Amino acid sequence: MVQPLTNSSVAASSLKDTQPVLEFDQVGLEYPFEGSMRRIIQEVSLSIQPGEFVSFVGPSGCGKTSILRMVSGLNPAPIGEIRYRGQRITKPLHNTGIAFQNPVLLPWRNTLDNVMLPLEIVQPHKRDFRQKKAEYTRMAQDLLSTVRLQDFQKQFPWQLSGGMRQRASLCRALIHQPEILLLDEPFGALDAFTREEMWSMLQALWMRVKCVGILITHDLREAVFLSDKVYVMSPRPSTIIYEVNIDLPRPRTLEMELSDEFNHYFSTIRRHIHHN
Repeated sequence: MVQPLTNSSVAASSLKDTQPVLEFDQVGLEYPFEGSMRRIIQEVSLSIQPGEFVSFVGPSGCGKTSILRMVSGLNPAPIGEIRYRGQRITKPLHNTGIAFQNPVLLPWRNTLDNVMLPLEIVQPHKRDFRQKKAEYTRMAQDLLSTVRLQDFQKQFPWQLSGGMRQRASLCRALIHQPEILLLDEPFGALDAFTREEMWSMLQALWMRVKCVGILITHDLREAVFLSDKVYVMSPRPSTIIYEVNIDLPRPRTLEMELSDEFNHYFSTIRRHIHHN
C-alpha cells in the first residue's frame, strides 16, 4: 500500500530537490615534480544544482579532467573536499555515467548489448537483470531510437562509424539513469559536422534523464550550446576566473549559433580565456 506523503516527507523531498548535488569546497590538486610538489589546481569552490549542465573550459594542463576524476571518486580531492548530497566523496560513486573522447565499446558485444552493460553490473539493476531483461531491453532500444541507432542494434563496434560509436557510448552512460553524467571531451575526435550533430543528440538524451551533466571541452561553442553554466579556468595553478549562466531556451538548435546572443556568450568566454 502506498503511504500518503506527510508534511515532513514533502519537506524532506523538497529539501533534497533544492540542495546542491555537488559542492566543491576549496578544492586543490598538486603532484610531485622533481623533488617538490607542483600545484595544478589552486582553489575551486562552487556548487552544482539538481539537473544542471555545466562545462569547464580553459587551457590544457589546468586540471579540467582531474576535476572529473575527483567527482567520480576515482581520485578523491586531496585538498579541500567535494561533497555529494552533503557527504564527502572518498570512494567511487556508483550513480555516475561516464563518456570519454574515445568510446570504449566491447568488441565482442553488439550495439544493444554494449548499451545494456551497466544494467548487468550496477546495482540495483544487476540484481534484477534477469527478471527485468525485457524491460531493460526496451529502455535501451528507446535510447538508441533517440540517437537514430534503432537500425544498428545488432551491429558490432567495428561495423559502426566513429559518430555511431559515440552515440552508443552516450546511451550506455545514461541507460542506468545516473544522477551525474561525466563527459571528458566526448566529441573531440569527431569531424565538425558530426560533432555538431552530436550536440543535439546529447541534449536530447540529457533532457530525457535530467541528470547533472559535467562537460570538459576545448570547444567554446559546444560549451555554450550544451550548458546552463560555463566555468572558465585559468592556467595552472588554476582557479575559476569567470562563470556565466547561459540563458538560452531549450531545446537549443544549431541555428542558434548564428544569433547575436549565442555569439555574445562565445566571445565573452573566449576573451576571458585569452586574457589570462
